[in-house]
Amino acid sequence: MAIGVPHAQPYPTKPIRLVVSVQPGGNLDLVGRALADRLSESLGQRMFVENRPGANSTIGLSSVARSAPDGYTLVMVAQSALVAPRMMKNPPYDPTRDLAGVSLIATLPLLLVVHPSLPVQSVKEFIALAKARPGELNAGTSGNGSGSHLALELFTRLAGVNIMRIPYNGDATAIVDLLGGQVPVKFDNVSTSLAHVRGNRLRALGVTSVKRSELMPGLPAIAETLPGFQASIFNGMMAPAATPPDILSRLHGDIVKFTQAPEIRKRFAAQGTELQASASHGEFTAFINTEYLRWARVLEAAGIKPE
Repeated sequence: MAIGVPHAQPYPTKPIRLVVSVQPGGNLDLVGRALADRLSESLGQRMFVENRPGANSTIGLSSVARSAPDGYTLVMVAQSALVAPRMMKNPPYDPTRDLAGVSLIATLPLLLVVHPSLPVQSVKEFIALAKARPGELNAGTSGNGSGSHLALELFTRLAGVNIMRIPYNGDATAIVDLLGGQVPVKFDNVSTSLAHVRGNRLRALGVTSVKRSELMPGLPAIAETLPGFQASIFNGMMAPAATPPDILSRLHGDIVKFTQAPEIRKRFAAQGTELQASASHGEFTAFINTEYLRWARVLEAAGIKPE
């Protein structure tokens, strides 16, 4: 009698935990929850979201880095996953060593916006004004290592200008002062600034994506004036290092379908979010490695040292 060769059960055979290392309600959380709902259907097992905020996202990320590499513990990542370890003397994880890429999911371009009282209409004019008035222009940002902070640091380095940074506890307070003209410059999320731009309460000079954003095709990319500038926020998914490639490929394929679904794309575009998947899980791993080094150079040039 022939004896059949046993086969492992196809992945997944039990629920999957998706860690989101920020508080509920933010963009990373919203993307993660929408993705978990869709993947629960396509994978045939429930994917549930677990919020584990704290320590600039490192609590949730380090817990996943220490999890079994079996595809049942995954994590949503953004810039903070790469920046936070660089700002710590003894980081609890290394994103290039302890985690493997699954896929890019979304990009969130920022807008360089100014108060209408500032006499500039373009990025080129803004740079010229900043060079004519070194150290006199103020720009509001949220905390150290935030998207608005890193965008400003990269901009000043590439443009060769001296702009005074005014740090805020969060973007909401900074926007209030921007609208009031107390701080005339900010790199801000599309979702919070676009309505003010359309109402002529703010002026948008450029977008931080490499190319013009499909959300605002008429607005130039800053890179058109400053080659090499790219400071959009990204959202993606990673897994513990050594997770089998076939599991990563399975998850990546379902994420591609999620990002291409017209009704989901439309919903997130209204929030200033462009859905975009990597070509493969390996491509996202390479992206993470590149970004980790790129932002390390920006932090070093800005004099931001580990604490």
